[in-house]
Amino acid sequence: MNQRERTLLEENYGYLFEPELLNEIVESGIIKQKRQGDVIIEVGEEIRFMILLVNGSIKIMREDQEGDEMLLFFLEKGDTCTMSLSGCLGKTQSEIRAIAEQDATLLMIPVQKMAEWMKQYTGWMNFVFTSYHERLHEMLQSIDSLVFLNLHERLFNYLKDKVKLHHTTTLSVKHHEIAKDLHTSRVVISRVLKQLEKEGKIELHRNRIEVKEF
Repeated sequence: MNQRERTLLEENYGYLFEPELLNEIVESGIIKQKRQGDVIIEVGEEIRFMILLVNGSIKIMREDQEGDEMLLFFLEKGDTCTMSLSGCLGKTQSEIRAIAEQDATLLMIPVQKMAEWMKQYTGWMNFVFTSYHERLHEMLQSIDSLVFLNLHERLFNYLKDKVKLHHTTTLSVKHHEIAKDLHTSRVVISRVLKQLEKEGKIELHRNRIEVKEF
């Protein structure tokens, strides 16, 4: 781990973890760089590492029996994937697909260390429980969105989430990518985007969308 990576680790987690724990994380963790679009965790993959997201963002997808996907939520720097957390609880196969939404720096921690640190460090135990709570809340929001919101509202919320993640109101995203994330067709997405444009909430360009309201 170089000095820049250690600095990012301390910025994201230094206020949560004891100094001794930070040192153990540095010694045990393996830094991985992922490019936008790279698959980080695959459905059915054995979970051998817990992932700390040091930089960038990740989208978490759920796959149905036909192989179609739907976006569950996004992870930002400082977050962890609860699917990787479950590895220390005996669940060894992933039930989600994690994909780099942006170029990402990951710190991979062997699952054996997770159980040790739960006993040794209060900061780690609090982090694990808080992460589970936050991901559960996001999962419930995803369910509420799917059940209670129409596609028009879901799509606009999706675009606003993208703006927050990428820190820009101009999004380079194609209609078929949005359709895949929202588990619908490209034709339907294109129609709803046109409706949002007529309402003045977005402006459509070739392969990019400018969000006017957020």
